[in-house]
Formats: sequence, structure tokens, C-alpha cells
Amino acid sequence: MREHDSGYRHYVIGGVAILIVVVYIIRLFQLQISSDDYKKSADSNAFLKKIEYPSRGVITDRNGKLLVYNQPAYDIMVVMNEAKDHLDTLDFCAALNISREEFDRRMETIKDRNKNPGYSRFTQQIFMSQLSDKDFSVFQEKMFRFPGFYVQRRTIRQYQYPLAAHVLGDIAEVSPADIEEDDYYQPGDYIGKLGIERSYEKQLRGEKGIQILLRDAHGRVQGRYQNGKFDRRPVAGKNLTLGIDADLQALGERLMEGKIGSIVAIEPSTGEVLCMVSSPSYDPRMMVGRQRSKSHHQLSQNVWKPLLNRSIMGQYPPGSTFKTTQGLTFMTEGILHPTHTAYPCGHGFNYKGLHVGCHGHASPLPLVPALSTSCNGYFCWGLYYMINQNISKYGSVQKAMDKWRDYMVSMGFGYKLGIDLPGEKRGLIPNSKFYDKAYKGSWNGLTIISIAIGQGEVNATPLQIANLGATIANRGWFITPHVVKQVQGEKLDTTYTNRRHTMAKREAYDYVVQGMRASATGGTCKALAHYDFMACGKTGTAQNRGHDHSVFMGFAPMDKPKIAVAVYVENGGWGATYGVPLGGLIMEQYINGKLSEASQKKADEFQHKHISYGTTSR
Repeated sequence: MREHDSGYRHYVIGGVAILIVVVYIIRLFQLQISSDDYKKSADSNAFLKKIEYPSRGVITDRNGKLLVYNQPAYDIMVVMNEAKDHLDTLDFCAALNISREEFDRRMETIKDRNKNPGYSRFTQQIFMSQLSDKDFSVFQEKMFRFPGFYVQRRTIRQYQYPLAAHVLGDIAEVSPADIEEDDYYQPGDYIGKLGIERSYEKQLRGEKGIQILLRDAHGRVQGRYQNGKFDRRPVAGKNLTLGIDADLQALGERLMEGKIGSIVAIEPSTGEVLCMVSSPSYDPRMMVGRQRSKSHHQLSQNVWKPLLNRSIMGQYPPGSTFKTTQGLTFMTEGILHPTHTAYPCGHGFNYKGLHVGCHGHASPLPLVPALSTSCNGYFCWGLYYMINQNISKYGSVQKAMDKWRDYMVSMGFGYKLGIDLPGEKRGLIPNSKFYDKAYKGSWNGLTIISIAIGQGEVNATPLQIANLGATIANRGWFITPHVVKQVQGEKLDTTYTNRRHTMAKREAYDYVVQGMRASATGGTCKALAHYDFMACGKTGTAQNRGHDHSVFMGFAPMDKPKIAVAVYVENGGWGATYGVPLGGLIMEQYINGKLSEASQKKADEFQHKHISYGTTSR
């Protein structure tokens, strides 16, 4: 029995010893492999890894004018494990011109893993960002007194002109979501937030470098580890050349002072955006450095929404500019013949008690004069015959409606065009399902007749209206509009080089161009007649709950066009009141390179011609 007990104890003691060894092995694995706390501690004692930030790519206009560049700034970094408890906090705060309360708040924020998920007490954390040269020089003189604090040289953006804020965008400190989405970033880094700064962030940001510095036992830097063998130099970001013409942009912003709306100009042959004005706007220099947060808050609270890029986010009824799409569709579908088909207009469209008003002009009219005079009746009759009178061709009202919609989509409406800017809206082109739901299946061409003249449920962005002008100028094709003309060392995405063809016939475009030219020589756009280039245009007066919106869409010259323009002025009244004269000035500036003396006076008049909008939030 004793021998049995002895053998049993032997096994128990052996098992306990083995268990102790296993526990130690597991713990050593956790400390050395699973947890990097000790490795970080050892590395931090021996090395200081210093990130070197690249210069962000600069941005120029199509003529080489510098728009956005870099200037030096400095971040104050802290390694919490090295910051001593006996730090003279008051002296430190005086050197940075901050209060003790702000110092405590910043230190707590650094240690808050919810706000700073990448926190480690062994690595550099950002304490204060974007010090100017002046502030940095004051701090640098005393920095030796503050162990654990370092300076990181950075660059911040600077803007040459107070122009194109919505196009250029800005940069700001990364959010936790940005860090989670892309491991390139760490807390304190900067990222494009708006405009092309965001769209082309990866090209503009470049690649970070790193210096590995060796410390002694007292934490003092002794030099580069192995003479910089493992260092990596930063790679500067790529420069961007925009399609924007700075002089044209300046004129557009000047003309839109005191008005709400947009001007967009496109080079038809390339799809390059020549100017993109959204009014009201703001000076992009407001969004630089440590003042960005305050400025952004002020702008976001402004009742007139200056942060909204109305050129791509504003969704408006296109008004009579949309009649060009109807003429193209009806002619291609055989609903009308441009010279033989003449529809009546008794001061508007009148059928079975339905009346859509129109101004007085000769009647009946074929296509070209119908466009020139902007006849509502003509295009309402065209839609009626396509939707209601062609059941044998389409099979049903619904199928006729969807065929109509297909034409509009092919012309760039109803979906995002795909411009290289964030935030673009799609507008609205209804289909049969839309109306089936709205009218429970009981509807026809008369129910929706207002879409024929760009009213009703149809909505478009100013960019889409300008693109319509470019498409007509090209007689049936367009290239997706884009702001960036060239990326240093790269080819543009094929999205911005390939042609997109519409469903309408070339012959139909030729007649629509004739109508737009007739409008410029003696129709609703006759204010364009005096220019020495052959301008083509189409007015729009978009109905609104208050005063109507003034709209213009056109291009010039008629043959070999160089520019297509859309002007949209909220509550501006008739298209000829604001849209036509502003569009003409934009064309003249780009084609001739300057305004004539008479046009300069006209530009001054419109610059100071403000529209009263009251105080209603928009």
C-alpha cells in the first residue's frame, strides 16, 4: 500500500511540475510574441523612429498659373513615456501661448483610446499641430527644457487666389474612420476632405519617409542607426494640372456676386471643365491650418449654404434648355420632321381643357423657329404624340415613356455624370414605374406634359446642363466632364478620354444647332448677336414657387466649338435677364482671352447687380 501511495505522489508531483513549466511557457509566449509592449519599450529606449512627411503635390490651372502650393508648418510631438512629471508646465504653456487647462485637455485626449485608437506611450503622439514659423521659433528656443517633446516638420496648403474653393477643396486632420479605412494614415496625419484634394488624395499625398535614430542609455539621440541604412526618404506627391482657366473662373465668380446659382463651362472636345462657379462661395484660404475648424463651423451655419457646390449638388428644373433634348428625341424617333411638321401654339398647348401657357409668336411653327422662339406648345405636342399616339409602335404608354427616358439618360441626365469631384448628385429623370406608383397606373402623356419643357418631375444639375451644351456642340457625343487635365507621370483614367454617344441622330443635332443659332441672331438669345464669334444658345425660365430661375445653355463658335456654358441664377427671372448676358461674357472671355471695353462695363454692372433673397433658409 505504501508503495502504491509513493508511486501516486510521484505522478502528482511530476504533473504539477509540468503544469508550472507549461504556464511559464505560455506567459513567456504572451510577453514576447503576443504582446509587443516590452518590444516597444526596448525599441523606444534604443531607437527614435521619426516620420518624414512628403511635400503634397502642387496644383496649377490649364495655363500653368499656380493655384495651390505648400508652406512650412510644425507639429509638436510627445512621447508620453519620456515626458517627465517635473515638467515646468507653466513655462511650457507660455512657450506655446496656451492655457494650463488646454494643456491638460490635450494630454488627456492623447491618452483617450476612443479618440486616439493608435495611442502608445512609447511612440510619438501629436500634441499640437500646424505651428507657424513665428510660433515655432519661440518654442524652439526653450525646447531643451521639455524632455519628451519633439518637433515634426510638416507642410500646409496655401492658396494663391481666393478662387475655386469648391473645386480645389481643402485638407484636414484624419478622422478615426480615415485611419480604419487606410492604414497609411496615423493620428495627426492630414487628408483631403473636399474637392480634388479628396478625389486625388492618393496622387497628391506622396509617400512617407522614415528616419531611425539611435539613443544612448539616457535617451539622448546619438545619430542615425547604422548610418541611415534602414532610413527611407519621402516621395513627394504628384502635381496636378487642372482644366480650369483661372481668369475665366475669376470672371465667373465676379459675375455671380450677390446671386445664388452656378456657372459651368466645358471644353466640348475634351470634357475639361474650364470654370465651375458656385455662388455664394468662400475664400479657400479660410480653411488653412488651425483656423479650419472654426471657419468650417461658421460656413456650415451660414443660411445661404456657401459650402454647397451647386454646380454638381444643386438639382433644378432645367426649364426650356431641355427643349433641345425633346427636339432631338422626337426627330430621331420619327415623331416630327424638322421642316414638314408644324405644331400649333395658341399662346400655349391646349387640349381637352389642359392649357400650358406660352408667350405670343407666329404659329404654327417647325422645329428651328420653335427652338428660336422657345415655343412651349410645339414641344408639348411632340411629347403628347410620342406617349399617347404611338401605341402601335411602342406597345404601351409605359414602354413609350421608358424609350423617352432612355434618350434622356443617353444625353447625360438622370444619373451622375462621373465628374472627378466628390458629392455629385444625379438629378431626376422619371420612368414609367415612377408614374405608375405616383398615379396608380392611371396616367398618360397629358398627365406628365410639363416634362416636355423641362418642368414637372425633371431635375438636373448645372453640370448636366453644361454637358448638354457640349454634346450638342459635338453633334451627338461627349466626354465625361472632369476638372483635372493632367496628373504628373500618369495617364488620365479612360473615363475622361473616351467618347460617350447619345441615341439621337446626327441630322437631328444639325437642326437643333440651327435652332440655337437662330435664337442667338434674333430669338430669345438675341443679346448674343453682336459677338464676332458665332454663338449658339437656348434660354430657360424655370418655374419656381417664388420668382422664376434664369437659365442659359449655349456654346461657341457654332463650328469647331471651343466652349459650352450653362448659367443658372436662382430667382433671376427670364433666361434673357441674367443667363444670356452672363453666358455671353464667359464665352467672350475664353474665346478672345479678354473682354472688350463695353463688355467690361457690362461685367461691372452685373457684378454689382444683386438679387434680394430675403432671409429664408435655402
